[in-house]
Parts: sequence; structure tokens; C-alpha cells
Amino acid sequence: MIDAVQEPLLVVEDSNEDFRMLQRLMQRFEVKNPIYRCSDGDEVLNYLYHKGAYDNPRKAPRPSVILLDLNLPGVDGRYVLERIKQDITFREIPIVVFTTSSNPEDIELCYQKGANGYLIKPMDYKELHNIMRAFVNYWLEANVAPMIKY
Repeated sequence: MIDAVQEPLLVVEDSNEDFRMLQRLMQRFEVKNPIYRCSDGDEVLNYLYHKGAYDNPRKAPRPSVILLDLNLPGVDGRYVLERIKQDITFREIPIVVFTTSSNPEDIELCYQKGANGYLIKPMDYKELHNIMRAFVNYWLEANVAPMIKY
């Protein structure tokens, strides 16, 4: 069981199937962190800036980590990553890219724009299980984030 502080995890994923799989794995790992989801780039920016449907901060608490897909409808994950990391209010939030792209150019670009990690979505369930277990072990259990005054 995870004893880490139960801070929100924000998953930015447009695929319902992929999100349901992540939810099932998080339940299997007994993750107690609340999980919020945005399904496109515009939505995640509204979430962070408390606009539109997220105008109340209680609807959109500050995430402790963002799991970000790159290939999103509308504003893509590359832009979202750049925008968040350029904003002093949000730049300390770790962003782990979680995408099907194994393109070295995408990997390099994401790290240049400030990604804290880059995970390639595997097609095999066992590999996905192992990758997500490693994500949970590090980002939700072992990692110590800085104290953020906001």
C-alpha cells in the first residue's frame, strides 16, 4: 500500500481505453492519490488556470505530477509542456510524458522543453504494468517534491 502524501495526479490522455487501463493499474497498485483527467491540451490549460468548467480551484487542485500524452486533439502535448514549464507558477510540477512516440526528435524536444521524464507506451500489458509500477514507485512514492508556495 502506498503511504505517500495523497496529492493529485493529473493524467492528460485523450484515449478512453488508455485512461481506463491506467485507472485499473492504479487501483491494482492501491494508489490513493486522487486522479484527475484532461482529454486535450485546451482542457489541461483550463484546468491549471481555473478557466471554463474548472473556474473553481476545488474542481482542479494543483497536481503533484502530470502524466502527459503528446498526441492530443487541438493543442498538443508539446505545446502544453512548453507552456507549463515557461510559467513560474507551474514549472516546478513534474511532467512525465507518456506517449506512443519513440521518435528521438520527440524525446529530445520534450527534455529540451523541461520534461522530467519520458515513457513510451508499450503495446504489451505486462510491459505497461511494469512501466506504470515504476512510475508509481518513483513519482508517487519515492520522489520528494519541493515545497511550493502558491
